[in-house]
Amino acid sequence: MNRSRIVPNINCLPLILLLTIPLSCSNDHRTVKEVMDSKFVFLYSHLNVNELTSLNYEKVISLFTPGEKEILSTHHWMFDVNVPVVVSVMRSKEQKIVPFWLPGKGFKLTSLTMKNEQTIYEVWQKKFKPGRIGLGINGFENYPLHYFVSVSPRNSKDKLILGNFFPSGQYVGSLDNGAFTYHDWDELVLTDVPDEMKGQKLLTTIRGRGTESQLIGVFRTTRFQSSDKPDQVMLTWSSDPSSGVDIQWRSDTIPISGKVIYRESGKTDEATVSADVCRITDRALMNDRVINRFTAKLRNMKAGTSYEYRISPQENYIPQQVFTTASEDSTFTFIWFGDTHHSPEFGKLLKAADKRHPEAAFFSIAGDIVSEGLFRDQWDDIFEFTAGIVSRKPLMSVPGNHDNRSGLGAAMYREMFSYPMNAPAGVEKEQTYSFIYKNALFLMIDATSPIDSQTVWIENQLAHSTSRWKFAMFHFPPYSSDGGYPEIRREWGPLFDKYHVDMVMSGHVHNYLRTKPMYAEHVVGTPGKGTVYLVSIAIPDNDPQPRLPFADSQVSGEMLYQKVSVESGKLDYSSMNIDGQVKDKMTIRKRDK
Repeated sequence: MNRSRIVPNINCLPLILLLTIPLSCSNDHRTVKEVMDSKFVFLYSHLNVNELTSLNYEKVISLFTPGEKEILSTHHWMFDVNVPVVVSVMRSKEQKIVPFWLPGKGFKLTSLTMKNEQTIYEVWQKKFKPGRIGLGINGFENYPLHYFVSVSPRNSKDKLILGNFFPSGQYVGSLDNGAFTYHDWDELVLTDVPDEMKGQKLLTTIRGRGTESQLIGVFRTTRFQSSDKPDQVMLTWSSDPSSGVDIQWRSDTIPISGKVIYRESGKTDEATVSADVCRITDRALMNDRVINRFTAKLRNMKAGTSYEYRISPQENYIPQQVFTTASEDSTFTFIWFGDTHHSPEFGKLLKAADKRHPEAAFFSIAGDIVSEGLFRDQWDDIFEFTAGIVSRKPLMSVPGNHDNRSGLGAAMYREMFSYPMNAPAGVEKEQTYSFIYKNALFLMIDATSPIDSQTVWIENQLAHSTSRWKFAMFHFPPYSSDGGYPEIRREWGPLFDKYHVDMVMSGHVHNYLRTKPMYAEHVVGTPGKGTVYLVSIAIPDNDPQPRLPFADSQVSGEMLYQKVSVESGKLDYSSMNIDGQVKDKMTIRKRDK
C-alpha cells in the first residue's frame, strides 16, 4: 500500500528542517541540516531569483568546503557493523548526476542491476572494516527516488550484526525479488535481483529523503504572499459543532499575536478570544519563506445561532466572516469532494456547489488536497480558491498520499487545520479523528498511516456510538476500478459490516464510483444490509475505467461534488458536475426506532 511514514510535528516545521545528525569526528561538528541551512542563507543573501532558479551542479558543488563535503559524504545515513562487509548502494540510472561521494569515497560501479516498475537501479559497492559506516546525500538535484542499501559479510561464515542506525528506527529486510525498498510505497517491489545478492541485509528508506540536500530545481515562489493583514481565513471544528468553532488565518511574521472578536449576528455585545500562533517555514519558497498561522478556538456558544466575527486588526464585520452553530434538530446537509490537487478547477467547482446549496453546513475533501504536501505555495493556492467560503462554513478533511508526500510526513497539513485531537496511538493527531454532527458520526481516517494500528480505534468509535448515521472518509478506496485496497477491506471492512457504517467516501482513483451495498466483500440487496462505498474526483478527469460487477454507478470524464442530505431516518445523496447536472443519486431510508 502506498502509505507515508509519519514524522513528529516539532515547532511546526517540515521534515527536511528537522533532521538531526550525530556529531562528526572532524573539526567541523555541524550536521547535514546545519550545512544545508547555511547554504540557503548564503544563497538568499547573494543571488537573485533568476540565479537561484538557474543553479546547476557546478555552481552548487563549488559552494561547499572540503570539510562540508565530508559531512555530506558520511553523515546522511550511518550504521555500525561487527565484521568486515561489502556495502552496496542501489541508485536509479535515471538520476543523471552520480552523487559526488560515491566515487570520491571509493565506491565502484559494478555491472549488476535490479529493477522495480519505476526504474532500473545500478549497483555501487565498497568493502568496509568492522566499525562505523557513513553514507552520503542522495544528491543536490530534485530527483524523487532515494538510493537504498544492502550489506553482506565479506566472509560468508561471519554472523553480521547491524546497529546504531541513523536515522533511528531503521527497518532491516532481506534483499530478494518482491522486497520493498520504500516505506511510503511498499507495493513498489524489486525484480531481477542478482542471484549473488539475494539474502543480503536490506536497508530501506523513504522516497523523499533526498529532499534534505536538494538545491537544484527546488526554488519556488507563491502567487499569494502573506502580509501583516489576516488572510486565508478558515473555519474548522475541534469540539462540539453546536457550541464551538475554530478560526484560523495567516499573516507574515510581523504580527506576533492575534485575536478574534465575535458576537451574535445583529447584536452588539462582543467577546474576544486570543489565538495560538505557529511559525511555518518553507525554506525553498523564495518570496515568502516564513509565515505565522493563527488559531482561535471559540467555545460555549449557543446551538443553532448565527455569529459574526472579525480578526484584529479588522475593524468591521463582513459577510464572508459569519457562521452558524449546529442546531439541535436532526436535519443537515454536507458536501464532499474527492482529490482537489490545488487545482483552480476545484475552486470553480466549490464556488458552484456553495452557490447552489446554501443549506450545506460544511465541506470535506477526501485527501490529496494539494499535490506536494510540503510546498506551502500549493496550500496558498488552495486557500485562494476557497476564499470567502471556508471562512463561513467549516472544512473537515483527511490527508492523502500527496499531502503526506513521499514519506516525509504531513506536518504542513497538520498546521493548516485544527481538528479533534482524538487520534489512535501511533497516528499523528489531527490526521485521524472523529466528530459528531447532530445524529451522525464521522470517522475521518488517515489511510496513509499504518492500517492495522487504527483498527482498534475504529471499532471503539463505532462500538460506543449512539449516532443514527455513520460515515467514514479516507483517501484510499477499498473498492475501485484499479482493484482497490484489499488490506483496508480485510482490516476495516468487517467493522463497517458489524456496526453498519452507512457510507464510505474516498478519492485517489481519478474517476467516480458508487458501489452496490457491500457486506463481507459481497453485494447485498439494500443499503440497510451493507455499506455503500464511494470514490470521486474534483478536478478534470480523463481516466477510463472498466465496468465493475459490484458497481451501481460509474462516471468518467467529469469533475464532481457530492451532496448528502440527512433528515431523521432518510438520506438523499447526489453527485453533480459543475453545471449542476445530477450524474448519480440514491436514497437510503431507515425505520424509526
